[in-house]
Order: sequence, then structure tokens, then C-alpha cells
Amino acid sequence: MGIRVAVVVGYFLVLLVIGWAARRRSQPGLTDYFVASRSTRSIVLFLTMAATNFSAFTVFGFAGAGWESGYAFYPVMAFGTGFMALAFALIGEPIQRLGKIHGLITPSELLYHITGSPTLRLLFFVVMTVFTLPYLAMQPMAAGYALQSLLGIPYFAGAALITAIMLMYTFLGGFRGVSWTDTFQGGMMMTLLLVAVIMIAKPFGGLSAANHAVAVDYPALFARPGMGGLYSPGVWFGYMALWLLCDPMFPQLFQRFYAARDSRALTTTMTLYPLLTGFLFLLPVTIGVLGRLSYPQLPVGASADQILPLMLAQHVPPVIEALVLTAALAALMSTLDSQLLTLSSMFTRDVVGPIQRQLARRAGRDVSLSTSDEVPAWVGKSFVVVLALVGLGIAIHPPASFRILATQTFTGLAVLFPTVVAALYWKRMTAAAAISSILVGEGLVVAYYYKLLPTFGTLSVIPIVLASSIVLVLVSLISRRRPMSAAPAQRSRRFSLRFKIGWTATFSLLFLLGHDFWNWGDARASWLGYPWWVWMFAGLCVLTSVAFGTYSHASHRHEARTSKP
Repeated sequence: MGIRVAVVVGYFLVLLVIGWAARRRSQPGLTDYFVASRSTRSIVLFLTMAATNFSAFTVFGFAGAGWESGYAFYPVMAFGTGFMALAFALIGEPIQRLGKIHGLITPSELLYHITGSPTLRLLFFVVMTVFTLPYLAMQPMAAGYALQSLLGIPYFAGAALITAIMLMYTFLGGFRGVSWTDTFQGGMMMTLLLVAVIMIAKPFGGLSAANHAVAVDYPALFARPGMGGLYSPGVWFGYMALWLLCDPMFPQLFQRFYAARDSRALTTTMTLYPLLTGFLFLLPVTIGVLGRLSYPQLPVGASADQILPLMLAQHVPPVIEALVLTAALAALMSTLDSQLLTLSSMFTRDVVGPIQRQLARRAGRDVSLSTSDEVPAWVGKSFVVVLALVGLGIAIHPPASFRILATQTFTGLAVLFPTVVAALYWKRMTAAAAISSILVGEGLVVAYYYKLLPTFGTLSVIPIVLASSIVLVLVSLISRRRPMSAAPAQRSRRFSLRFKIGWTATFSLLFLLGHDFWNWGDARASWLGYPWWVWMFAGLCVLTSVAFGTYSHASHRHEARTSKP
């Protein structure tokens, strides 16, 4: 027990030291506190993007999904999330450009800047907050599981402890502290999950022998569509589309577009992302699948999301168990701190800031977007504490498994995707159309939650986003248009028609290859006992990375050539 306590305490101290070091580099103003003065370079941006996106769901939820449904969960997550990084260029670059020019910090400010609608701005804030809270609650839930297994701390006490530590270093260093700790936590998570897979497989004769042993008793775990036929072709397509539609709408990822030093930092992140997902996501899924060897049935009162700590407690030495579960804590804390920091910035800039400007107008003072910088720092920090307490409250009685909770949450955020794309690229979009699209979409999310509508054999996100997109287009065409602050050509990069068609065809082909329906049902084993299609999708992640890198190089070169007088 002493070793475990020393590892966990040492980890917490490192985080606080990093937060303190970041504080020493901080500058006055909300821009530095929330987006590190827009100075984040490529590698740090890549690692903080990855760490903040790879949460408790990535570690505990992926392992639980592996135990429940098998290796089919790997490609739908690894390739789907890797392909999602295309949005870092298509959406992230224009957002980064507008943010730098106009001093934008929050997602809601982007829509307000383009449309001039305070109603749309407030609606965006409300939707992002409401649908981030359940996902936020996953992090203390997982922390409770980890510390309960590791130190015997009661579930809720562990959740509260992790939340308190995270609040301390976030308050110290702001976004810079969060991004620095993300870099440390991301590297720690990747290294130690690999160690965990190797050590868990060792008692069963190594990874290949362990996989073969599971395949004998549970062949459905090695087939697609997985145990229980969960991933039908329609559901598979739904998940692949879900990550592309929702991930860029995570407020904590959206805000990192503003923090990038330049567009090249974003395209570098996009290029490296599929390589990371292709490697990292296989590790927790593997632990979950191998969990069937030790736990054909889960212990009474346990959920599939607890299979990782159960396997660690049974098969690895205490010091390794402590390190791996600490890496799992790193994953969830790197998401929790970013979610709270971003929502705090939105409350400060999108709720308190407008009130502050209204009061300034009445007092006859000059009013600008920078008036939000006059908001006392304690206002945003108080909101962080409130959100953290709400997350803890949800964690007391978690409503669903991580996978189910995440899918429902992600769908609510995906409704925002059509509005953001239209705002960046379509001159006919109106504020009324965006508001109508979001309200209709979220209404459908509620209807699907209560199972009032059919899913048409796929995830509900597909008909929901389709319906909200149709509403956006129709209302834009019939509503009165207010002049936008900038034409779409000024918000996005200019490319020739040939360039657009060529790369659209390339990315469409990659997405199609990720839906290899012609191989459905093939469960042949390959290297290390994995199904052969696991390696096919790992290779597809590499191919996607190459395509993204080539696109990044070609787009920068094409833009430089076409911008010459």
C-alpha cells in the first residue's frame, strides 16, 4: 500500500509543480489565461489536443467496450477518431485565423462575431454547457473507480479528491498549465498502457496465446459486428460519422483552435492524430478483451467499465498497478481540467462579458470585446467550482455506462456542427436559421432519448444532424439576411476547384475504406492473435496520416502560389 500511495502522491505533486511553473510564465489578461496568448506550438498543441480528447472514456470506457463487444470497437474508434482530425484543417484553421484577428476566445464568440446575434451566442453557450456536463461527470466517476481499486478510498471520496487536485493546478496555470500537464499526462498514459497490456498477457503465455485462448471461448469478440451483433453496418457508419460531427464541437477542443500559434500547428496536429489513435486505442480494448479470461462474468456490483482496474489488481505487481492507474487518472484529469477551463471562459466572455459591456455603455465608457478582460478572475474560477460540483453530483449516481453516456452526450454537441460549418463557408446563413437548426436538433435529441422516433438502423445522430441541416438551409433561404462581418472567402482559405475536387475525392475514398462491408463477418486471426482486420485498420490509420500530411503540404503551397500578386 505504501508504494501505491507514494506513486499517486508523487504524481499529484508533479502536476502542482507544473501548474506553478506555468503560473510564473503567465501574463495579465484573460487571453493568456484561457488560450496562452495564442502561442501554442505544434508538438504541445498535438499532445494537449490528444490528451484533452482522450478521457476516462478512452481508458475505462474502451476497456469496458472491449470486454462487452470485442475488437470491433477498436476500428470504429481508432479510424473514426483519426479521420475526424480532418476538421482541424477544415474548421480549425479558419477559426484560428478569425480568433487571432478579432481577439476571439470562446466558441460562442465566433458565432456572435459572424452573425451579430446575442441570442445565438447565448444558445451556443447553453448547449455546449448542458451537453458537456454528463461527459464531464465521467471523469470523477472514473477517478472514483481508480482510487477505490488502488488505495481502497471510497468511490465518491476518490472522485472528490481528483477534482480538488485538478482545480488547484488549473487555477495556478490557466491554459498554459493545462497544456503543459496534458503533455506530461499524455506521454505517461501511452507508455504505461502498453506496459499494462504486456504484463496482463504474460500470465496467459503472452499476447498471442492470450488472444487465441479468448477466441476459443468467445469467438464473437473477434468478429464483426462484435458480441451481440452490436455494430451492424448502419451503426458502424453512425459511429464513424459521429466522431467527425461531434469531436470538433467539444468546447475544450474548439478553444484549442484559438490557442494554436499558426495554421501549421493545426495541420501538424491533424497529420499526427491518426497515428496516435491507431496505436493508443488498441491498448485498452485489448485489456478488455483479455479480461474475459479472468472474468467471464463480472463480480457482483461491478460494471464493464471497471474491468481495467480488476485486471490490474489480479495480474500485475502493485507498483505497476499504481503507475497504470495513475496513467488512467492522467487521461481523465487532462480532459476534466480542459472542460472546466473552457466552460469558465465561456461563462466569463459570453455571459458576464456582455453584461459588463452593457453597464459600460450606460456609464458612457468606450465598449469593445476586450471589456471582458475587466471581469474579475474570481468570477470564472467560481463558475469552474460550480461546474465541478455539478459533475461530482452526477457521478454520485451515474446514469449509464461510459459508452452509452458518451454517445448521448456527443449527439447533442453534433447538432452544432452544421451551424459552425455554414457560418465559416456559406454567405447565405442567417442567425435565425442557426437558432432554428439548433433548437430542432436538440428537440430531436430529447425525442430520441425517450425512444419516440426510429433510428433507421443507424445511430440517432445521422437523422438528427440531417434534419438540423435541412432546417438550417431552408430557414436561411427564406429569412431576412443580415450582412455578415466577413465574407466566407475571408474566413476560409481559397483553393481552386480542381484542388477541392481532388482532395474531396481522396478523403471520401478513405472514409469509404473505413466501411469495408465487403469484409463483414471475416474473423481470421493474424499476428499476435488479433483479427486480421485490426491490422488493416491500423494500416488505414497510417495511410490517413500520410494523406493528411500530403494535403497539409499541398494546401500551404497552393495557398502561397495563388496569393501571389
